[in-house]
Amino acid sequence: MRSHVVRSYSLPQRLVHWTMALLIFYNLLFPDGMNAWHRVIRHGGTPSPEQIASANVHAYIGISILVLAVLRVCLRLFQGAPLEIAEEPAIFRLAAKAAHVTLYALIFALPLTGMAAYYFGVDISGSIHAEILKMILWALIAAHVAGALAHQFYWKTNAVRRMTVG
Repeated sequence: MRSHVVRSYSLPQRLVHWTMALLIFYNLLFPDGMNAWHRVIRHGGTPSPEQIASANVHAYIGISILVLAVLRVCLRLFQGAPLEIAEEPAIFRLAAKAAHVTLYALIFALPLTGMAAYYFGVDISGSIHAEILKMILWALIAAHVAGALAHQFYWKTNAVRRMTVG
């Protein structure tokens, strides 16, 4: 781990963050292939090759997110992260810390529960994945974006800059 103060996230950290964001949004916004595959399986049918391919895209993106999550944690451990922003009130710093810990947990839990459902047929895992964790993730994404906007326009800090241009 680094012993000096980190002022912004490194280029690899920023690239992993934004790549994960794009992949997560893709899977959140376009789960139709997986949903169609699941409906066919649930009703005892045989999915078409197109349905299988579409479900596989969703699954492979989820696996990619999981791999990037591991890389992201490693980068954070070895390259560090910027200090908390002092202009932010303590209660918001605490809320941000809790939201970030939960986001990290979700970027591991969602792919793992999805894999348990898709590859191993654990139905309850699929329900947790699609009905519970996905909704929590949407709420945390909204809070994350709201926090970034508050930093940019209300507190006028460099928080957004640290994760964009460095």
